[in-house]
Amino acid sequence: MKTMKTIAKIVVLLLVAGFARAQSPQELTPDALVKTVTLEVVDLIARDKEIQSGNRAKLIALIEEKVLPHFNFTSMTALAMGPNWNKATPEQKRLITVEFRTLLVRTYASALAAYSDQKFDFRPLRAKPTDTDVTVNVRVLQAGAQPVPIDYNMEKTAGGWKVYDVLIAGVSLVANYRTEFANVVRESGIDGLTKGLQAKNRAMAPRPEAEKPADKQEKK
Repeated sequence: MKTMKTIAKIVVLLLVAGFARAQSPQELTPDALVKTVTLEVVDLIARDKEIQSGNRAKLIALIEEKVLPHFNFTSMTALAMGPNWNKATPEQKRLITVEFRTLLVRTYASALAAYSDQKFDFRPLRAKPTDTDVTVNVRVLQAGAQPVPIDYNMEKTAGGWKVYDVLIAGVSLVANYRTEFANVVRESGIDGLTKGLQAKNRAMAPRPEAEKPADKQEKK
């Protein structure tokens, strides 16, 4: 369990930091983009006192601004849905994509709150200049433990390079959700999957600032 939590922290950091907006992202190769902005945003997070003190709303805003432009959530949701994607109506596809996107953002924010310093080994990109589908390899170095390989599957689109899957130590993020999604659809249908995602997102929603003083008083 401890190992899985450590990996989750690592993945979250890379997802948040690795795909932040560069000044001209279209001019960078995928591996150069990952390396350049990872180092930049790691420093940003480390120096942000509000994020360090637990401002989850600001952390989510950071993810919204820096991460989302570089992920193709429609492709990720379609892959996670598998054959059930083609069975969904356009409106069902839209709703599931919105909820899946929200779930990932809030999951990242929760895990990132426990982030501790890591070092990165950015591997050379093995791809041709004409390739439009590549894998960017990063190894996360941890003291006293084996490096954790993180592989980003990325596709070139009109809007730049986009991530459509992440593999942690060879395990696909999309494939993991595919199993869960398939089980829910089998038991309660596509609408049931949407409702389940909505329930998870409500449970993970940041508390309003006004509730925090009361919470502190209750703990006393």
